[in-house]
Amino acid sequence: MLGRAALLTANWGQRLPFQALSAVAGVPMKYILVTGGVISGIGKGIIASSIGTILKSCGLRVTAIKIDPYINIDAGTFSPYEHGEVFVLDDGGEVDLDLGNYERFLDINLYRDNNITTGKIYQHVINKERRGDYLGKTVQVVPHITDAVQEWVMNQAKVPVDNDKKEPQICVIEIVCRSSKPIEMAVKEKISMFCHVDPEQVIFVHDLSSTYRVPLLLEEQGIIKYFKRRLNLPIDDHPTELLFKWKRIADRYERLLQTCSIALVGKYTKLSDCYASVFKALEHSALAMNHKLNLMYIDSAELEDSMAAEDPVKYHRAWEKLCKADGILVPGGFGLRGTEGKLQAISWARKKKKPFLGICLGMQLAVVEFARNCLNWKGANSTEFETNTECPVVIDMPEHHPGDMGGTMRLGKRRTVFKTEDSILRKLYGDAPFVEERHRHRYEVNPELTCQFEEGGMKFVGQDAEGKRMEVIELEGHPYFVGVQFHPEFSSRPMKPSPPYLGLMLAAAGTLSTFLQNGCKFSPSYSDLSEDSSSEKEANESEPT
Repeated sequence: MLGRAALLTANWGQRLPFQALSAVAGVPMKYILVTGGVISGIGKGIIASSIGTILKSCGLRVTAIKIDPYINIDAGTFSPYEHGEVFVLDDGGEVDLDLGNYERFLDINLYRDNNITTGKIYQHVINKERRGDYLGKTVQVVPHITDAVQEWVMNQAKVPVDNDKKEPQICVIEIVCRSSKPIEMAVKEKISMFCHVDPEQVIFVHDLSSTYRVPLLLEEQGIIKYFKRRLNLPIDDHPTELLFKWKRIADRYERLLQTCSIALVGKYTKLSDCYASVFKALEHSALAMNHKLNLMYIDSAELEDSMAAEDPVKYHRAWEKLCKADGILVPGGFGLRGTEGKLQAISWARKKKKPFLGICLGMQLAVVEFARNCLNWKGANSTEFETNTECPVVIDMPEHHPGDMGGTMRLGKRRTVFKTEDSILRKLYGDAPFVEERHRHRYEVNPELTCQFEEGGMKFVGQDAEGKRMEVIELEGHPYFVGVQFHPEFSSRPMKPSPPYLGLMLAAAGTLSTFLQNGCKFSPSYSDLSEDSSSEKEANESEPT
């Protein structure tokens, strides 16, 4: 249950002296704080995202800020087992995965400064002190650090995050309880007493069939009416078409009958949050094609030959999963551990013509595997794993600066230009001549060797604007063998699935050819999430609010 989350919200926004500094279309900037203890994974990010979604459905422009207490400047150096995946933004910011939830739910594009950390604030204040901005005064936590936090929030809350480039009106801020069943009024009254709020301000969020139900549950409990009154918002009491789209997504999710199995072969498989955006991108694609996603996590080290002797049960179980999968995905990552297992999975996908998608490192390893087994370059490797390899098919980039770990990669949104019209991925992107996707890598395919790959059947169909960096590979004679240097999962949205992931799911379900022949449109049997069918409209109009 939400407890204090949405309740502290209005109180802070009402009494802060800077509340009226940003007036947009007659609406002063409002701040909503979502808090809930100091541990991760209890649902604060989903609640914050859902509140923003509800207010956006009421016609308001919404932004979001995540405040984290750690001293790190950003999330770039975290182990995935510490905080899950590192989410990358358009501007190259490496941030907490909750910003991914905000972007997906609200369909907005945030910036690195939407993720505030203690480290960022202290660095900011110390830099000001070194410049002499404090005029020789003693710099202290109060007021200088606390003022810096408020100033940061005020400034960042005004930055446009929608395509219309208009200033937001609402800023949802996540700082620092849950139940399996709906709670009774007696429990709400007890929580309200301990939190010093009215019972109507206690909103419960019990376990649901999917996260797509959360905004709907909050709306059912009258949260729109509450925010309208408490924050003095010029909105209707009822949601607009956007929330009906969320209802259709939630309904579709629960009606799915056909299943498509994808094997995710990686090294961080013990914690699903390590691949949160990958999972969501696959789920968005599965929903678009009316399929359930069965995502099977496989520790790549368990596919390696050494595991057959060390633990034959693990080895055979891992290979059993791989063989059963309809498609294979090798995501991004770093480090040598499990690399040979990933190469084994890629080789299996290539030889058996299983649909395959390689992301970042997954693409680089697909190049290594092809070089070893198709071009007969047995010593082929990446300089990430073997510095003095005799055949460096993957090399470190010239601008990479070894030593410092944070922020030294090729980060953020970059353009990829398609070099041919005869490309599956180009067609999936709507036959666009170029695309812009987010990157996070230190290594790249060696451009001096690409001619030999092309002659052997591996085509580099997408490159950077200068033609120096290889961005997309496709394999001739394979139903779907695609690798991308970028991370398309970061741009996937529930109603706009990522094209590379959609291609993998369609190929795995055996419907990619039909989809492409139909001009990359689903057949009429698939209801479009972007528009109501007449029957859905009638149902929506007849349903009580």
